[in-house]
This record gives sequence, structure tokens and C-alpha cells, in this order.
Amino acid sequence: MRVGLGYDMHAFQEGRPLVLGGVVVPSDRGLAGHSDADVLVHALMDAIIGAMRAGDIGKHFPDADPAYAGISSLELLSQVADLMAHEGWRLVDADTVLVMEAPKVAAFREEMRGNIAERLGVAVDSIGVKATTTEGLDATGRGEGAAAHAVVMLERA
Repeated sequence: MRVGLGYDMHAFQEGRPLVLGGVVVPSDRGLAGHSDADVLVHALMDAIIGAMRAGDIGKHFPDADPAYAGISSLELLSQVADLMAHEGWRLVDADTVLVMEAPKVAAFREEMRGNIAERLGVAVDSIGVKATTTEGLDATGRGEGAAAHAVVMLERA
């Protein structure tokens, strides 16, 4: 068995959709990034790749590669799932936390869990998604961006 930890953070940017867990969340601004900037999925992918000791998402999906410009992070997650299977690993459990002040995302939590579970080929109850604020502290608390943390447990398939 292996454990992996992932983290990601992106600044808010006007004129972009806010994509979290593969869900377009109603907001007047989205997150800046080369792909769709889905911090929740990025943190999860980093945790999985880390547990496999296969580097990080920057190694697998470099932001200088035009092939990944604007790509759905769920598509990248599917590629990580393929890599995981190819390397002989299976996701046992994943837990994630989204850190941002606004907008509130509780109404979208189950859709996020479903999107992630589907791409990873696991049951929804293997995917945890939570959200919290920093009560005005740090860049996320000041509303400058959003961050996410993820932890996963993998086992040999």
C-alpha cells in the first residue's frame, strides 16, 4: 500500500469559468491556469502520482505544452487513472479539501464526487470532498484564489 499527498493553488481571474471537481460553479470569476485550473482535481492527481512515486502533474502535463491549454482536468484525471492501472495500482480511498472563501460549494459536492469517482473507476464512497475557509487569513482568505489538499491510499492491483 502507498499513501500520496497533493496540494494545488490558483489565483482567481476574471473572464474564466470556475471549475471545481469537474463542475462549473456559478461565479463572477474562475481560476487562472494553463488547463481549466481545477485545483481540486489537480491536488488529487498530484496525490495519486506521488503515491505511485511517478513525479508530479508538472512532469506528466507540463504547462508549457500547448496540448494541455484549456484541457479539462477530468480528462487529465482519466489519463492518471490509466497510468495508475498500467503501473499496477488501484485507488482504495481519496479524501480532499477545497480551501476558499467564496463561492460556497456544498450544493455541488456530490456531483464533484461522482465526476471524480467515474474518472477513476471507483465507487463514489471512495471519494471524499470537503470545503473550508481560512476565515479571512492568507491569500485564499483574502479571496485572491483557491487551494486544495488531497490524500490518497493506493494498493497493488
